[in-house]
Amino acid sequence: MPSYEIAVIPGDGIGREVIPAAMDVLDTAADVLGGLSLRWQRFDWGCDYYLRHGRMMPAQALSTLAQFDAIFLGAVGSPGVPDHVSLWGLLLPIRQSFQQYVNLRPVRLLPGIPGPLREKGEGKIDFICVRENTEGEYAGAGGRLHVGTPQEVVVQTAIFTRTGTERVIRYAFELARRQGRRKVASATKSNALNHSMVFWDEIFSAVAAEYPEIQAEKYHVDALAARFITHPETLDVVVASNLFGDILTDLGGALQGSLGIPASANINPERRYPSMFEPVHGSAPDIAGKGIANPIAAIWAGALMLDFLGEAEASKLVMRALEEVTSRREVLTPDLGGQATTRQFTEAVIGQLRRARL
Repeated sequence: MPSYEIAVIPGDGIGREVIPAAMDVLDTAADVLGGLSLRWQRFDWGCDYYLRHGRMMPAQALSTLAQFDAIFLGAVGSPGVPDHVSLWGLLLPIRQSFQQYVNLRPVRLLPGIPGPLREKGEGKIDFICVRENTEGEYAGAGGRLHVGTPQEVVVQTAIFTRTGTERVIRYAFELARRQGRRKVASATKSNALNHSMVFWDEIFSAVAAEYPEIQAEKYHVDALAARFITHPETLDVVVASNLFGDILTDLGGALQGSLGIPASANINPERRYPSMFEPVHGSAPDIAGKGIANPIAAIWAGALMLDFLGEAEASKLVMRALEEVTSRREVLTPDLGGQATTRQFTEAVIGQLRRARL
């Protein structure tokens, strides 16, 4: 029986509600299929830990996490802890230390979900964003001089290496080839960023030449953002730097109908380190504890985790159950126009999974 050791970091806010919900769904899928075991170990790291200990996670956290097959993360952030402290104290160290250089975010309309582009038709919007995840604008290079004086200077430097840029672009083309997708679009701004984005464009063109069967397209990021809204059905795979990818994928999430829907995978393709899977949304302190958070993104992230672990059948089973529930529109959380609680939606998905056993 395949058995996987999963580190669970529910984190802050609604992460503590949606991650347990997703775990229940994944455990049910494993039970329905049989022959699959998910062994969870919870770590209560995050902003509450920071307020008690002065750091987001223990000093030995990374060596502890390195022993697991995957990491399942809820959300990071809480009032009273600056966002840059929470982000750089937990999420980014995991991504960078474990070389999770691919941030994978599918953009697809689930059946029955209201959204700004629903009139495009189901099945028409289905693309994948590949975001560089360890360097670029979020490398953390820079500093401040003469702090608090009129002469204060702030420098934030984007870092683009040939290795880092080429590997994420190549991953996008390999993904397109593997899934039978026909196009890869690159987000650039080389008309204004005459060093970093010209470099990005050069490497994109060089890698694209090795995949003649795949159409390679370059878009300035502002034009590509507009295309997300006007012609999203023309997109297949989108590859972007850390900052551009972050912004574009949140836009993609809004197009899906709610930030409670999109899922994210932080992948180390070589599998030398564990990969991390998480909902895109934040900790949503305004609704935390009310029991109404949308667990779709966490469940979807769980399905991405199963697929990455090699359990494609289990992943498809979870997504089919999720889509069946949303298509009926009988049980939806408030962000989607419904009145269901987190638990009610979760139980609906679990019930659909159990019916699949019959």
